[in-house]
Amino acid sequence: MLSQQTTTLIDKELKKYPADQRQSAVMAALRFVQDEKGWIASDDMADIAAYIGMPQMAVYEVATFYHMYKLKPMGEYTLTVCTNLSCQLSGVNETLLHLKNKLGIGLGEITADGTFGLREGECMGACVDAPMFSINNKKLCGRLTGEKIDTILAELRAESRGGKQ
Repeated sequence: MLSQQTTTLIDKELKKYPADQRQSAVMAALRFVQDEKGWIASDDMADIAAYIGMPQMAVYEVATFYHMYKLKPMGEYTLTVCTNLSCQLSGVNETLLHLKNKLGIGLGEITADGTFGLREGECMGACVDAPMFSINNKKLCGRLTGEKIDTILAELRAESRGGKQ
């Protein structure tokens, strides 16, 4: 069930589109649910579909197409590593190996304390800064080295709420 806060935000978004184009608000609706809950469950997608008036499969297609949506809990800080060509050519395999060794997890996994999740993502549009990852789809970190990754992880650990999410 969508919360009152989420439906209020979706209603505001729906006003931007003609009545016969309500499905245009689906990406925002998915973001609102994720911002509130930390991830998007199948039930959330069904609720969004019913609220907006579109097929549930169409909501699922959008949620699974874009890497910005988390379809399972992925930790307090989700690190989405770009693995497209520019990052491949700039050493993303070493970046992934360093992250896996440092965090003790692989792609699609979260640390035992729930602080970090690690996943693969599509191009982030900043190839000049490759290799890179985003933190919770909000902050891009580029030109990564082992030392820079260690600094970022230490800063996030210091800010952590103890893996909540």
